[in-house]
Amino acid sequence: MSNYLHFLAHQLKGWPQQNYYLFFFSLGCQIMTLVNSPITALTITTFIGTTLGVLCILAINAAKSVNGWLGLLSALCFIITGFAAKNYLSMAEQLAYVVTLDLPVLMSANWNVNMVSKIRKFTGKTWFVALASTVVVYFVSGYLIGTFTNDPRPWVDAISFSISLTAGVICFLRFNNQYFWWVASGIAQMILWFISFRQGSATLAMFVNSSIYLINDVLAFTTSPWYNKKERARLIKEENNYSEKEETVGDVTHA
Repeated sequence: MSNYLHFLAHQLKGWPQQNYYLFFFSLGCQIMTLVNSPITALTITTFIGTTLGVLCILAINAAKSVNGWLGLLSALCFIITGFAAKNYLSMAEQLAYVVTLDLPVLMSANWNVNMVSKIRKFTGKTWFVALASTVVVYFVSGYLIGTFTNDPRPWVDAISFSISLTAGVICFLRFNNQYFWWVASGIAQMILWFISFRQGSATLAMFVNSSIYLINDVLAFTTSPWYNKKERARLIKEENNYSEKEETVGDVTHA
């Protein structure tokens, strides 16, 4: 257990500096949003979820697998927030993240080993499959949620869900092209939660959170190891050094 906790602590280190700056900027924005609205169980839950959620997407940006626990905990908070707003597909979106991003990270030893070295790019075929899948999921989810629930914004909800679900699958498969989907997802979520806020169904914190997600996604194209070759090489070297150190410690322990 102590080794695993040490591993998680290591995963919070070595991020691009911009990631840390963005986190504290987000934290300040969320605190201001929290204290300027009535303090309720829902606003506290949303605050916790947005804080953990930003840490999660920043971890993904930095190609660090600690996003598993961060994503799982933030998803629980966002499911509660989505239910209160009747944005039911946003709840399904969080469950999809748990299945495609969080559980694989927590259950797969292979995923956690120097993940940054396993980044790859789309081919023409995978571009087509990803785009077609997004469109199909949009129409199917929009129809189902509009027909069988009282979601007041089924098609707006469906746009966010379809893009985000596809992005989660692309991320799970370690394609850096995921960030085209994440940018679109951030815009769609901003629209969804702004409309929800204007209609009195959600707090402004979710709109602020979506805007932070969007900033992170745009940032990924410049500083993230998913795209920045220099940063990728630095992290690969760091992870290799960490693995060698752990092996040395293990050998000494068993000697």
